[in-house]
Amino acid sequence: MSNLFLLLLLVVASALNAASQSGRRVTTPRPAQTAPVQPPLNPEPEISASGAPAAPSALLFLPESLRERQIKALDKGSFRFADFEGRVVVINLWASWCGPCRREVPEYEKVRKAYAGRDVEFIGLTTEDPRTSSDRVNKFLRDVSFGFRLGWADHETARTLMNGMNSIPQTLVLDAGGRVVNHWGGYSPGRSGDKLKQTIDHALQTAR
Repeated sequence: MSNLFLLLLLVVASALNAASQSGRRVTTPRPAQTAPVQPPLNPEPEISASGAPAAPSALLFLPESLRERQIKALDKGSFRFADFEGRVVVINLWASWCGPCRREVPEYEKVRKAYAGRDVEFIGLTTEDPRTSSDRVNKFLRDVSFGFRLGWADHETARTLMNGMNSIPQTLVLDAGGRVVNHWGGYSPGRSGDKLKQTIDHALQTAR
């Protein structure tokens, strides 16, 4: 009996000694560090439920704040869209560096002259900055005869009129009640003038 007890004691002592000599420790590994996710530099356009990029709603009327905004004229003074209430208003957005704008002006000038004496106001707004582009704009106007009422479109005016269509030239036609009859972008050689004339005629008819 004593021999059996001794044997058990030796087995336990050997096991404890082996464990102390192994040097192994159980450790909990640290979680891996992760960098914060950065938002994309060029976020994707908002996607509609159909899977296509969401398009801005059509501009139906000029906001009251825009109608009353003072627009700096290219020559001197200023004017407001509200000044032409009761008239069909043509608004053309252009810039001196825009090649299509340069080619579009002669076609639009023929249309303007055809409506001389009618209740139609033709306004041309450059999207350039008067502080840095006056010389370039004046040279453009010396090269191209542009008889529209001309002014500088500040950032807010240009943004509202473009309504998400970030290109020029652009043309808007308002009827006598201030409703936007048509709004289009780009220049079509030999066709833009006809499109403008047809839209003006439609706007004049709606006023009757």
